[in-house]
Amino acid sequence: MAEHYYSEHPHAESKPRTLNATLRRHDLVFTTDTGVFSKNAIDFGSTLLIESFREPAVSGDFLDMGCGYGPIGIALAKSFSGRKVTMVDINERAVALTKRNAVENQVAPVVLQSPLFERVSGEFAAILTNPPIRAGKQVVHQIFKDAHRFLKENGELWTVIQKKQGAPSAMKMLQTLYDRVDVVTKKKGYCIFCARKG
Repeated sequence: MAEHYYSEHPHAESKPRTLNATLRRHDLVFTTDTGVFSKNAIDFGSTLLIESFREPAVSGDFLDMGCGYGPIGIALAKSFSGRKVTMVDINERAVALTKRNAVENQVAPVVLQSPLFERVSGEFAAILTNPPIRAGKQVVHQIFKDAHRFLKENGELWTVIQKKQGAPSAMKMLQTLYDRVDVVTKKKGYCIFCARKG
């Protein structure tokens, strides 16, 4: 089986590199590597999700599900210092990079290696995910289902999906689970959804 960025133990030879990015008006630096998602640049979908996100009215913590090397969660931690941020990925290399990048960017999120929500505890005001589309629709929809259980009342799931990679079916799935689903942004074929619980 071919190795993917959602592999638990990447075997590709490590070739780290450094990226600089400005996210939510913060100048950030990230170390990336082979075997992680979008290693050469922060992908457009993640960037659009980061910049589109609006702080929910409900108090509480944030969760970045499938954090990769950390751009979404680290940008949130820089922008919302009063909120605790938890960052989760199954990929051990991605988790190690996230921990390194958090230190480099002077934030202190909780970073977990976990298959989806398996090792996650607590409830969150917002969960953000750029889901692993290549893992298949079943995995993506499982993230949507599990996120509902881990959200506080009036908490929000924010996600990004390309139209050609299943945004219409994702919208229908979210509408069966959540009380309100808004299309926050559409740009270059990408859709940002905000799904509210309660």
